[in-house]
Amino acid sequence: MVHFARAGLAAQSSRGVAGRFNPLQNRSGAKYSALWGRGARWRAAACALAASGALRGGVARAAEPAAAGGAGAALPPRLLSSPEIASPPGAEGAASVVLEVVVRADGTAGEARAVEGAEPFVAAALAAARGFRFEPASRAGAPVAARVRLAVSFRPPPEAAAGEAAPAPQVSTGAAGAGAPARGGPRAEVRVRGQRAAPAVTSLSRAEVRQLPGAFGDPFRAIEAMPGVTPIFSGLPYFYVRGAPPGNVGYFLDGVRVPYLYHVALGPSVVHPGLIERVDLYPGGYPARFGRFAGGVVAGETAPPRPEWHGEGNVRVFDAGALVEAPFAGGRGTALVGGRYSYAAAAISLLSPDTTLDYRDYQVRVSYALGPRDRVSLFSFGAYDLVGEREGDEVDVAFGAEFYRLDLRHDHAFEPGGGGMRTALTLGFDQSRLPDERNARDHVLGARVELERPLGGGVELRAGVDAMVDDYEVDLVGYADPFDARNSELRELIPTRTDVAFGARADLVWRPWPGAQVVPGLRADVFRSGGEGAVAADPRLAASLPLGRGLRAVHAFGLAHQVPSFVVPVPGLGIGRLSGGLQRSLQASSGLEVDLGGGTSASGTVFKNAFFAMSDAAGTTRANDDEGAAFGARALGSAYGLELFLRRRLTGRLGGFVTYTLSRTTRSLGRETFPATFDRTHVLNAALAYGLGRGWRAGTRVVVYTGIPRATSDPDDERPGAPAAPPGPRARGREPPFFRLDLRLEKRWDVGRAGWVSLVIEALNATLNREFVGGERLGPISVPSVGVEGGL
Repeated sequence: MVHFARAGLAAQSSRGVAGRFNPLQNRSGAKYSALWGRGARWRAAACALAASGALRGGVARAAEPAAAGGAGAALPPRLLSSPEIASPPGAEGAASVVLEVVVRADGTAGEARAVEGAEPFVAAALAAARGFRFEPASRAGAPVAARVRLAVSFRPPPEAAAGEAAPAPQVSTGAAGAGAPARGGPRAEVRVRGQRAAPAVTSLSRAEVRQLPGAFGDPFRAIEAMPGVTPIFSGLPYFYVRGAPPGNVGYFLDGVRVPYLYHVALGPSVVHPGLIERVDLYPGGYPARFGRFAGGVVAGETAPPRPEWHGEGNVRVFDAGALVEAPFAGGRGTALVGGRYSYAAAAISLLSPDTTLDYRDYQVRVSYALGPRDRVSLFSFGAYDLVGEREGDEVDVAFGAEFYRLDLRHDHAFEPGGGGMRTALTLGFDQSRLPDERNARDHVLGARVELERPLGGGVELRAGVDAMVDDYEVDLVGYADPFDARNSELRELIPTRTDVAFGARADLVWRPWPGAQVVPGLRADVFRSGGEGAVAADPRLAASLPLGRGLRAVHAFGLAHQVPSFVVPVPGLGIGRLSGGLQRSLQASSGLEVDLGGGTSASGTVFKNAFFAMSDAAGTTRANDDEGAAFGARALGSAYGLELFLRRRLTGRLGGFVTYTLSRTTRSLGRETFPATFDRTHVLNAALAYGLGRGWRAGTRVVVYTGIPRATSDPDDERPGAPAAPPGPRARGREPPFFRLDLRLEKRWDVGRAGWVSLVIEALNATLNREFVGGERLGPISVPSVGVEGGL
């Protein structure tokens, strides 16, 4: 583990991440626990010890922190949050580093220098110090700059084998001056708590996903390896989540809805991975914050602004990307620019001169602290994809997609430990281009207000309201015959229109005893589309209850509603007809989680979902079904199964995970019930990463899943005069199973005090295996990658 220390003041953090609302403190604030008694004299001594930042002759001298200008401060700074620190590559054993850090008047960390310590631990501690957040020192109630000392201790867990590098730790702070607490003296413990993970959610940090073979360092690409996720086709970024089709899975980035997460043709994610702090997968029973999707939710959270120069970049055989963030206005503001550009078209032209493939994305974020409790931000991001065939100077489009978002935010923090509020306005544009000059566009306008407020007694309120307007312009006919019956059906099903949605939600986070978390919630939404309306009320309940040392019971239940959806998420394209009612899903799961020690955990979960009025054209159609009728059909559905997850942090010297999903997904049309088209009984992912020493690291991942039902038409249904067959597929056995092997090899060099450069060789489906779909053997779909990455 890694241990932080400040003189006379000990603290521990369960997550070590900055709060989403408050730019200068985490959401839950700080909890003080006096270990030496309750007397005012000892509390005063603790404040003096916290201010001293130094030990002389083993005795803590009471002193106020020196202000940057040399004057004393009435109240010392207090550490509020700190980022997760990964142990330096190749480092072994325990080590301690003492830092002297300037705490600015806005609570951010300024200049930092090492007082004691050795490399490579010094570089890791200095890099982490940039992300520290404090409640600033104050004089006469006004914030002032100050200087403090912190001790950062790197300690491998007791379970680690000899020679194993310390894994990425949880963050704690404890009493220390020049590296050690005062012996026999009074001590205080301060628990700095970040937002606890919601029950029944799988969270992936960017640092861990970077080591996952086949994910190419993109956190979103690791979603397919999680339990409960069933792929449509190997490597494609569309999947069923506990039986819910791809069109019912919601994608969010910092609470902003986005139409897709991956570039075309097995490309990377549409957001530079250096901007992502973590990705959360909610397979069901998710918090009331997320709504209007009847399937799972994938939510990405960006890293908080860092008030110092830093960046990273990569160059691969098919694309290049970079991200840079810099401070301005003395550190009160930050500006970030990132993006990626593909030159895959040049490589593809060598094999197929007439084929063109292009993708690119961008991210821009500017934030500015108006004061200790207020910050305004502008966050803009977007992506562009195009696949087509070149004819002279023109390109015949096979498929094109693009989306852009502009999110304006104001974050206000209440008094320390009092939560916060976010107010935001979102503008967006989505577009899809299809052959024969067909296209679909969506102009997006949204607004939201989010509130988090402790109510006392271990209860926290989370509430919010939001509104969304989608102005669709759809032309699915193009140059085709406008009087063709099929085109008329599609035009009627997906018309040009304006959709409006308004929602309000609230949930309570109740912690009745240590380690327990119960979250009841309710969400209400009003929908309006094409002169039709609908109202939905979605109750939710999730709980995590300790059963013993390291053992927890986790339960999640919820009702979710969604307007009719397209087969897969397509920018600018939404069905929107409400005459058949909203899609509804009833989601339930129950499981056990256990901490096995040494950074290893295991879980087992059973789930049961029921779907009503579902629009799942891909999961219910046969090859000879009418296209328009298939899109308009509504089905009942069911999914149930078992999920197993064994995990050891991939950031340790030896890490890996195993996920296994045993499930059955069915659909019902009329009186017929049948397996869904993309039902897979068994899905297995197993990954292993190992540090070879001297900066070398190797990893492999195995993907195995059984085939989908082999759907054929019944010959009797084709006889003249025979009754019309129901639109569901007729299963005749299953396709053969599929196996895939992914590989990753990295060589890393440290540069200077905080820089690094890596050579990464990676391959998805290195065995070039092919997959059976619809009775045909497709592929192989394989993506090799050789690249250089670096950061500072």
